Amino acid sequence: MINITHRPRRNRATQAIRDLVQEHFVMLNDLMYPLFLVDGEGKKEAIASMPGQYRWSVDTLLVEIESCVTLGIKAFVLFPNIAETLKDAHATESWNASGLYLRAIRAVKQRFPHIILMTDVAMDPYSSDGHDGVVFNNEIINDLTLPILARMAVAQAEAGADIIGPSDMMDGRVGYLREALDEASYSNVRIMSYTAKYASAFYGPFRDALDSAPKFGDKKTYQMNPANSREALIEAELDVMEGADYLMVKPALPYLDIIQALRNNNNLPIAAYNVSGEYAMIKAAAEKGWLDGTKSMIESLTSIKRAGADIILTYFAKEYAQYLHDNKL
Repeated sequence: MINITHRPRRNRATQAIRDLVQEHFVMLNDLMYPLFLVDGEGKKEAIASMPGQYRWSVDTLLVEIESCVTLGIKAFVLFPNIAETLKDAHATESWNASGLYLRAIRAVKQRFPHIILMTDVAMDPYSSDGHDGVVFNNEIINDLTLPILARMAVAQAEAGADIIGPSDMMDGRVGYLREALDEASYSNVRIMSYTAKYASAFYGPFRDALDSAPKFGDKKTYQMNPANSREALIEAELDVMEGADYLMVKPALPYLDIIQALRNNNNLPIAAYNVSGEYAMIKAAAEKGWLDGTKSMIESLTSIKRAGADIILTYFAKEYAQYLHDNKL
């Protein structure tokens, strides 16, 4: 007889036992669903590099959100595909009250007042340079960018945004936006800072969806070096001091250690963005038959939750909600 006192396999013996001792479970309340916008009517444009994702015109967007709400999804993030003719060096289309983005925000909040709607604060969708800041002599000028971001944020708050998401990675922008929102009487509008946004190779499909790639160079002078981890703690400390309500890590899967580091060193809710490239890899491998797409989705989302994320922005949100519904979970 082999004498083994501790047998961890006892707690893996049946599905019921495994369910009983499961430590982490991704709930619908954890998820935010990013959706892409395009101008026009009746549009549902497939995004080739993101199977199952589309660019929606405002009318079809409302139908899509309704189907998601029926499945139990409560939080959404909007990103606009802006016509090239509307882009300029100072992203002025971003505060155009009759423009695509602000019209969409108003329409969504009017139709679905009880959902959570997060917006994107960054110049690149509207910039003729494709960068997240003002460009001068091929340099991104931090302090000239902040007033533009503030005007954008206030316009989004006026349109009905519940959370604004500065994704630009300019220094000092959280405090600058907090002050601008407060002065405009939007002190209840929350800020989810893209605290640790890395200069990642996993953004490619997103830039395809928005046609927002930089016209020159890259974003390494403002987005973080993928090799750095301690730097994320510096960014987090500054964002907390400046008044952020949530801290985000982007991307998620290659940066699970960063999610855990922020979780262990902060008391604010931690968000993680399961980005387009992470989504596209699983979809492509599943289409080839190399992976089980559903199991890979669940494992990926669970790993993000396990690392410490309270909120997960993911293109899998609707698919995961449908999975829970179909399996009565």
